Amino acid sequence: MNIHSIQQNGEVIAQIETEETLITDVQSALDLMATVRYETVADRMILPKAALDERFFLLSSGLAGDILQKFVNYQLKVAIVGDFSGYTSKPLRDFIYESNNASHVFFVATVKEAVEKLSRV
Repeated sequence: MNIHSIQQNGEVIAQIETEETLITDVQSALDLMATVRYETVADRMILPKAALDERFFLLSSGLAGDILQKFVNYQLKVAIVGDFSGYTSKPLRDFIYESNNASHVFFVATVKEAVEKLSRV
């Protein structure tokens, strides 16, 4: 895992680069948040979809809700970057839509979109 800092519009954004699954449960999400805060002092993070356990995208598992609630509680905004077109679940599609219209969690296709979203909120 590599963490890079991006500065845009006066905001520091931590970009996580990895192909491995980093978040498998709430504790691993908290550990990643602590690492990001310690290494970059950023309160915004770009996370590749690959870093999330696939159960995250199965809303009935409760994993997405539990993890994203921690991001909100600890005031760390996050943009998850990847291709979400393969998910056909209506509840998940609605969840992604609602998240993208709020101000803490975004699901986007590119890092450029992530930087734009996170530097505006």
